[in-house]
Amino acid sequence: MAFSLLGPFRHACASLSFPKILVDENSGFNSKGINMPDFSTLILFAAASLVLTATPGPDMLLIASRSISQGRAAGFLTYAGIGLGTYCHALAAALGLSRLFMTMPIAYEIVRWAGCAYLLYLAYKTVRSDVSSFSPTSALKRLSSKRIFGEGLMTNLLNPKMALFVLALFPQFVHPHGGSMVLQMLLLATVLNGIGFLVNGSVILLGSHVRTRLSGLRRFPKLPQYLLASVFTGLACRLALGARN
Repeated sequence: MAFSLLGPFRHACASLSFPKILVDENSGFNSKGINMPDFSTLILFAAASLVLTATPGPDMLLIASRSISQGRAAGFLTYAGIGLGTYCHALAAALGLSRLFMTMPIAYEIVRWAGCAYLLYLAYKTVRSDVSSFSPTSALKRLSSKRIFGEGLMTNLLNPKMALFVLALFPQFVHPHGGSMVLQMLLLATVLNGIGFLVNGSVILLGSHVRTRLSGLRRFPKLPQYLLASVFTGLACRLALGARN
């Protein structure tokens, strides 16, 4: 996700008067009060999701590097973990937990530095791994599907900027009197994950194609590990140096 785009996007939202649309009880939901945004609201949110997910960011970088270094299956498993993390952030925002990052800066700092430490740990483990080639099977034999999925999930959960992103964007498309806030937020997370699957699925397929083309590089057997470790290290530095807003 390109969190840096959030500021301009929110100004654009203001110019389109999203808050007025969402507060109007005749807009965004049907007259029976079912917890479902109307079609135009979902299309608007889907368009915003497409712009944001198609902009290169840390998630896309991680998915691409996974696909190149460990194959297509690893790329999709990583995205599945990231997608579950998005649901967790949406649920936390609906329950008000994400506001802790706004009201208690220490909570943000704790999660931020925990995320940095975890990413550096992943970089270290990746370099120390015994995987030494682009072999289609070697990487997934040594890294279980559960571990790859878990790493994708944890890198997303330990990114407090993702929590603030969801907290800032999702409520603009939620009807405050339309029923369950949790259901509305989870629906928006589903739309975001669906758009993200289409975008990042293309990245995964491209990454696996690059992996196939690079499979003949026997002179650099550790290249996949160094590539992935560099991404983990870069994400850790980005998280450590980035401002909260």
